[in-house]
Amino acid sequence: MTNIVTIMQQVTPRDLVLFDELGAGTDPTEGAALAQSILTRLLHIRVRTVATTHYSELKVFAMTTEGVENASVEFDVETLRPTYRLSIGVPGKSNAFEISRRLGLAENLIENAKKLLSSEEIRFEDVIADAEYHRQVAERERQLAQEASRETIRLRDEAESLRREMEQRRTESVRKAKEEARRILQDARQESESVISELKRMKKEAGSAADVNALRHRLDKGIDEMSEGLNPARPEEGEVPETLRPGDQVKVLTFGTNASVLSAPNSRGEVELANGNMKFKAKLQDLRLIRHGEPAPKTTVKAKTGALTRSVPMECDVRGMNLEEAIGAVEIYLDEAVLAGLHEVSVIHGKGTGVLRSGLRQELRRNRHVKSIRPGMYGEGEDGVTVVTLK
Repeated sequence: MTNIVTIMQQVTPRDLVLFDELGAGTDPTEGAALAQSILTRLLHIRVRTVATTHYSELKVFAMTTEGVENASVEFDVETLRPTYRLSIGVPGKSNAFEISRRLGLAENLIENAKKLLSSEEIRFEDVIADAEYHRQVAERERQLAQEASRETIRLRDEAESLRREMEQRRTESVRKAKEEARRILQDARQESESVISELKRMKKEAGSAADVNALRHRLDKGIDEMSEGLNPARPEEGEVPETLRPGDQVKVLTFGTNASVLSAPNSRGEVELANGNMKFKAKLQDLRLIRHGEPAPKTTVKAKTGALTRSVPMECDVRGMNLEEAIGAVEIYLDEAVLAGLHEVSVIHGKGTGVLRSGLRQELRRNRHVKSIRPGMYGEGEDGVTVVTLK
């Protein structure tokens, strides 16, 4: 008390005051009243104060006084050890009866002690116990929510990693396919140049019909081989399923992997799929049904030939193609047109943004078969058509 007197005489708002069991060592009722008076005075002069206590009166004081807050350190009655977890806003519960019971004190002594408590004291302790119980429940639920959040983040990261991997595989497949197509078109161009040279030579030398037919057969065979290279038969893919049901197993051609169907195709022809933890959508035409216990149905691809033996149309329609595809298609068409003896043909590319038109006209000016080009006139398609005069 001598120390407390000195503190109260010298304390300023800049100080921190610490009390351990404020008011202890005297009558509990008087001690609690004295402690409450001291804390009220410190509160009025705005001094930061921490006081430990077992007095229920001070717990009630903290709950009912603005600027004062209860706090408690959690105690595990089962192990008789503190957990060192601090709870702000929750007063500590007296565990004297529970600790005595755990230590082996006779039950009848504990029950007699409870009867000596007033009903207000019992209700107050019950309120504290209930608040502590709900705080612990809330803490467990918060921990579970954090674990669920971490698991969700982990699954999301896995799904994103798998998506990037599948996208890289798809990009690599497209790149290889374009390289192969470019190589095949280059081979076809070289072969067609060789055949055209042979035809011109034979025309000058008045070659026989047998020579012409042999050359025609050679070109047909070469075109068949090139077509097979551009459109390889993939018997393992099967046919496009008319529809799918949840639970069906399918192969996703764009990714080269298997997946499970989660829902039937929607109005846009998209099917929701799952591969492990990842869910995604794919077009119905990019899927092949895997039949349990049956081999996947085989398909064959027919090569389109006929550059020499069939009539060549007077126009080449490349609308809907990208520039690279259109250039390849036009080059092959011009080779066929020259072989067929055509003098003037049309390339239909449409107006659009002008990218396809501009790119094709640049390529046509460099083409060895082209003598001149001009835009289509009124009635010919105007800027949507390029008219090509062949050499």
